[in-house]
Amino acid sequence: MRAAEVVAAARRADSRIRPLVVETPVVRSEWWSGTGLEVWCKLENRQVTGSFKVRGAVNRMLQTPEGAAVIAASTGNHGAAVAYGASRLGRSATVVVPSTADQAKVERISGWGAEVVVHGHDPLEAEVHARRRAAEVGAVYVSPYNDPAVVAGQGTLGIELTRQLPEPPPDAVYVAVGGGGLAGGMAAVLAA
Repeated sequence: MRAAEVVAAARRADSRIRPLVVETPVVRSEWWSGTGLEVWCKLENRQVTGSFKVRGAVNRMLQTPEGAAVIAASTGNHGAAVAYGASRLGRSATVVVPSTADQAKVERISGWGAEVVVHGHDPLEAEVHARRRAAEVGAVYVSPYNDPAVVAGQGTLGIELTRQLPEPPPDAVYVAVGGGGLAGGMAAVLAA
């Protein structure tokens, strides 16, 4: 996907996911701003599932056939996002976790009503199993990052930032990088 396409998709996603996510606050960091810089923090820990992952997962699920079952692989946050989205959309969800997944996060996933399947010892083994199972049963695999709809959903965080930050625009935005979905969506939106 080209950057302009990501931006357009993120704008559509922003209105699409709004009923299921919250616009998280941006707060000025007094401590960091005491260094002579103006530092602002986007509090995605206040998102309905405690992380930005819900943005991409919900956007992806809203673009699948109504009622379609979903399967994901996760060590925690993405699984909770998929479980939450499925519960709100009336879908069945299965989340495959490795045996090393944090038990508290696994409980959050099952707390949202998803079936939790433990497979393998690392995230890659869990993902391979989840993809295979989705193909076997005809469910939709919801990737935590490697899907244009997920990237567009994560890009909604950048759209919110542009609405919330004071002028002038920031000189830099720092984004944690794992699989790259959040970074890719944010980069496209903020560059535009």
